Amino acid sequence: MTTAFQTMLDRLDVILADGATGTNLFNMGLMSGDAPEFWNVDHPDKITDLYRGAVDAGSDLFLTNTFGGNAARLKLHDGQKRVRELNRVGAELGREVADKAERPVVVAGSVGPTGEIMEPVGPLTHALAVEMFHEQADGLKEGGADVLWLETISAPEEYRAAAAAFALAEMPWCGTMSFDTAGRTMMGVTSAGMVKLVEDLEFAPLAFGANCGTGASDLLRTVLGFAAQARETGTEHILIAKGNAGIPKYIDGHIHYNGTPELMGDYAVMARDCGARIIGGCCGTMPEHLRHMREALDTRARGDAPSLDQISAALGAFSSASDGTDDAAPPKRERRGRRRS
Repeated sequence: MTTAFQTMLDRLDVILADGATGTNLFNMGLMSGDAPEFWNVDHPDKITDLYRGAVDAGSDLFLTNTFGGNAARLKLHDGQKRVRELNRVGAELGREVADKAERPVVVAGSVGPTGEIMEPVGPLTHALAVEMFHEQADGLKEGGADVLWLETISAPEEYRAAAAAFALAEMPWCGTMSFDTAGRTMMGVTSAGMVKLVEDLEFAPLAFGANCGTGASDLLRTVLGFAAQARETGTEHILIAKGNAGIPKYIDGHIHYNGTPELMGDYAVMARDCGARIIGGCCGTMPEHLRHMREALDTRARGDAPSLDQISAALGAFSSASDGTDDAAPPKRERRGRRRS
């Protein structure tokens, strides 16, 4: 079945995704520690403004305010019985914005990690993870999401559980992991390992890639790793790059990202030249960043894949000497999923 997202992939050479959720909502008054998903019901006007801000800035695709909308995460706020409601409403608000746009816009239902550690390291079973992801996926589907968007995943076991859940929901999906530990995810997955993970899935994503992490330079090094692994196996994949707007700094009691709109324009073009077809921002990325990214992608000619030296010169130094694929990478360690901010 042809989906709106697949139609967009067939029509556009490069898709501009959206930016941050948390950063924008904090600017609207969200307090640290609060569950943003409750705003879908309590402050729908602000969530609509969030979505519309991305569309007005030129995004072809935006993610719903449902990153922490699974039962495990919502239980921290006594909202575990509202999973379907909060996801459905988050998608409905997005559907209204997309349908009013003057051009095709895709609504991607954001699905973040459970925040729990999966077996055999932790207590979360595959069956329970599938159940939680399936419940969330059904709510997003009911609300009108065009595609599901798994993001900021660290553990391959959780990625596989989400894939199984999305198959049960009969929804197309995309999925990104966060490579924030010397080129690896916190649970040890490398860029090459993710390509192999995706290729082994029975219900594979339409596109995959990286989001969040430690900065735009590191993320593009990971994208180059995806492309290199795909060339080695002789396969073609649609890659996603969704990097942070620079590096976070704590200033006057608030987190600020040092990436300028101009830097994010450079990042968008480099991401395209590294092989990504879906390009957006993550933490710290505001509408002004997206406008510069849109203009850069529309006006700058495609070039060869940049070297690591060119990436670091334009976007800043890498956070580690290793890209995670050698013996210098750190051992696996536990983590809990972070919110896309």
